[in-house]
Amino acid sequence: MTGPLLEVHDLRVVFPTRAGPLVALDGVTFDIARGEILGVVGESGAGKSLTGAAVAGLLDPPGRIESGEIRFGGRRIDNLGPDAMRRLRGRHIATIFQDPLTALNPLYTVGRQLVETLQTHFPQSTAQARRRAAELLAETGIPGAAARLDDHPHQFSGGMRQRVVIALALAGEPELVIADEPTTALDVSVQAQIMDLLKRLSRDRGLSVLLITHDMGVVAEVCDRVAVMYAGRVAEIGLVGDVTRAPAHPYTAGLMGAIPSMTIDRERLLQIDGSMPRLDAIPSGCAFHPRCPRAFAPCGHDRPELMPAGASRAACWLHREGGA
Repeated sequence: MTGPLLEVHDLRVVFPTRAGPLVALDGVTFDIARGEILGVVGESGAGKSLTGAAVAGLLDPPGRIESGEIRFGGRRIDNLGPDAMRRLRGRHIATIFQDPLTALNPLYTVGRQLVETLQTHFPQSTAQARRRAAELLAETGIPGAAARLDDHPHQFSGGMRQRVVIALALAGEPELVIADEPTTALDVSVQAQIMDLLKRLSRDRGLSVLLITHDMGVVAEVCDRVAVMYAGRVAEIGLVGDVTRAPAHPYTAGLMGAIPSMTIDRERLLQIDGSMPRLDAIPSGCAFHPRCPRAFAPCGHDRPELMPAGASRAACWLHREGGA
């Protein structure tokens, strides 16, 4: 099948309040090809996890999609009912959450959780499901997988629990996995192992991955493309090499400047002044303009849409015809 696996177009998510609606995502647009890993980065509050929740149909009430479209395999899914979305979720779209301790039931063995997931999606006996569960644990790098089926989550280390969560996500043989900061609670060496695992699974299975992270270093190592989010909007999107080597948006440049370099001796890392705006205080025009060192006349009142910016696309007036 040709065309992107996932298409998100002009997505707008709001949270109604007594004082009026709070716009959490505003015009988010991107797509993911089959077998592609798209990284979504930005500071806390940028809308990364909310984007993943909207795609998976896991928005917490009263949050709702007010407008825009989400298409999966060419089929619109943002307007599906709860039952239809449940059938899609897990079987075709799976999610890996930040904290494996909250994603796993502490009272059940990991084998029971895997077997129940497998039997939910496929007609098979318990013996068949246990064999498949052991294969999944082995595929995600857990030694002695068959013997560990009867262990409980607390008997695994943090990194091994995250591998169990990945095995659960893969049990339905999904086409898309939404990985929401899957290495946040892990040490650096285990983070690298988990990222290598996701990359291998994408390559071997043709799996598409929406990788939500705050770590540009992880994106540079693992992803094919990257979308940089700010205040519920996509600030820049493009191939990882293009965005990291020549960031087109001042916000992206600030994120890259805050990463220590192994080759350049700098006394101080770059700091972006200010903080992410609250949902009830999103600035007019470009939401980043109060913190932007390159802001000029139109930035404070005219909102830029994504436009060609070198090899990528950026929502920045610096790249309009004629520039600043």
